[in-house]
Amino acid sequence: MPEYNLVDEPWLTLRPVGGGPPVQTGLAEALARADEFEGVLVEFSSQLPALLRQVLLPVVVDALGAPRNLQEQGIRLARTGFSDEDTQSIQDYLLTHRARFELFDAVAPFGQAAGLRTAKDETKGSAALVATAASGNNVPLFASRSDADPLNLTPAQATHWLLHTQCWDTAAIKTGAVGDVQVKAGKTTGNPTGPLGQLGVVLPVGRTLYDTLMLNIPHTHPTKVGKPQWRRDPQGPEWVPRAAEGLLDLWTWQARRIRLIRHEDAAGTRVARVVISAGDRLTATPEWEPHTAWAFTAPAKKNLTTLPERRPRRHVQGKAAWRGLEALLAPVREDKPGAFESSVLLDQINALQDDGHLPADYPLQIETFGTVYGTQSSVVEDVIHDAIPMPLLALRQDSDTHELLLEVAEQAEKLAWAVNNLSADLRRAVGTDPIPWDKGQRPGELVLHGLDPLVRRLLAGVRQAGENEELLERGRLAWEQLAARTARDVAQPLLDGVPAAAFLGREVKQSGKAGKSVVYSLGSAAENFRRQIAVILPRQADAAKEAAAARIADATPATVPTAGAGLDH
Repeated sequence: MPEYNLVDEPWLTLRPVGGGPPVQTGLAEALARADEFEGVLVEFSSQLPALLRQVLLPVVVDALGAPRNLQEQGIRLARTGFSDEDTQSIQDYLLTHRARFELFDAVAPFGQAAGLRTAKDETKGSAALVATAASGNNVPLFASRSDADPLNLTPAQATHWLLHTQCWDTAAIKTGAVGDVQVKAGKTTGNPTGPLGQLGVVLPVGRTLYDTLMLNIPHTHPTKVGKPQWRRDPQGPEWVPRAAEGLLDLWTWQARRIRLIRHEDAAGTRVARVVISAGDRLTATPEWEPHTAWAFTAPAKKNLTTLPERRPRRHVQGKAAWRGLEALLAPVREDKPGAFESSVLLDQINALQDDGHLPADYPLQIETFGTVYGTQSSVVEDVIHDAIPMPLLALRQDSDTHELLLEVAEQAEKLAWAVNNLSADLRRAVGTDPIPWDKGQRPGELVLHGLDPLVRRLLAGVRQAGENEELLERGRLAWEQLAARTARDVAQPLLDGVPAAAFLGREVKQSGKAGKSVVYSLGSAAENFRRQIAVILPRQADAAKEAAAARIADATPATVPTAGAGLDH
């Protein structure tokens, strides 16, 4: 049978700089021409961090070594691509280890365990590799199918899903493999999810594939680099719980034992059947994991000497990446519950900026990835993916840009709260209960949805403004004016839709206030909402007052709101 070696076979699809049709290449060509491509194209969003961590980044680091300090990191990043010497080192490395990149090798197939089988020689359809349960904006790549339906993957597709499974696979029971002494009744229980499934992945993306590779390599002491899976002994069915032995071991972690079963048909080599069993268990996410932000939580057992627990910060389903800026922009560690710490890589990018290795207007993008598991993490319910432009100056805690973006994220959340509060007051005014926070869709979500494109446009504009205080202040005012309009656009239908009884309102007795009662009415709800908007968005409120004063001075009649419920004043 013909070979399929990842060094040469066109299993990677790359997007050329400046546009043009995608280019399919092997590993060697992709790295040699890394400065000619904007990035890697994938069929399913969460494949991207898997390809980078499992193959591209480890090859570069193992061939060239990790930068030992910030200065060495800056020198590499200042180049537009790999030097001739580095390119030759990478090509020599791939030649030396070429045999371990053979996808269907009989002894050491890439990322797999040769000869892996069950006691009854059972196999599964290749759909077992494919994350078909995504929802929302991430449409499933393949339609729902039973395990009996054939799914013929090309070797390139099979490689992508193989790497994806090592990073994101579901937890729960796995088929027992012959030779695994820990198998009981033909099964292995207690399997955790893949290592990336336990993180909220934060991935810096640069102008080119070369830049992205450099931005995602932390400067590391040589003793902490370790070695990738292809420089270890070939995998067997056995697995162990253990700690990661360095960066490259962590990146190429083999969370599952897998065997791709190939066959030939009229279309060529295809993979329709697989064997998947338990793999190594990461005993803990190391504190130097570079692709996640961190959250500090109260310890389970509290005493005077116990410090808060530092855990990877997971992304929240349905929450845009910019709504998590408080974690992305928190480079200083605070050991207190509720605090955040930025990722190692963003902290490093900030330091590179301070040392002059990155200009303030560098077009950095941040992509976030996560998986929402259900039923004891045995199924994938949703895949989270977002991308936002990130002004480098925002990473500096003492910059106006940093303050502006945190303020904007906070204002957006408060505007959603204000609209939810308006909805609750109006519902009380007609004698119904507010919408529970955990049930149904509250109108504040519509506010956040409407603000989303405004925030993304602001992020791009702030990056162009740099340290120009006048431009930043103008951007702040424009944001507040558009944000106020968005909140009012969502709130006005709520006011228009209440019945006439809301004009008179209802008296509601407050719980826990010694019998105190409050009258809720259309007028009081609208007035309260206007006050909240003015407090949340003070610049637009001041601008509106100045405009009103100017109209009075010019003897221009102002618009009179109808029934006291209009919001445009």
